[in-house]
Amino acid sequence: MTLPVSDSEVGSLSDAAEDAPWVVIVWNDPVNLMSYVTYVFQTLLGHPRPVAEKLMLDVHHKGRATVAHGPRDAMESIVTQLHGAGLWATMAQDR
Repeated sequence: MTLPVSDSEVGSLSDAAEDAPWVVIVWNDPVNLMSYVTYVFQTLLGHPRPVAEKLMLDVHHKGRATVAHGPRDAMESIVTQLHGAGLWATMAQDR
């Protein structure tokens, strides 16, 4: 037997899900050079060169890397910018 859930509890559960951070994932592709991916991570995302190189190597060797995290709107903007730069990027809710 389960207890009924009040409306205020339901609201707080959905608010918590909406407030969870989002992540941007860049996927490996057969087109872009590693140096170019590093350059994009530095210029678009503001990562220092050592961080950008590590993320690029994760993309190259592991097939993907999480390159940014934050609120949904900001992550949507980053994904759009990465697409504009020719990278394969998606976003997901970090749980």
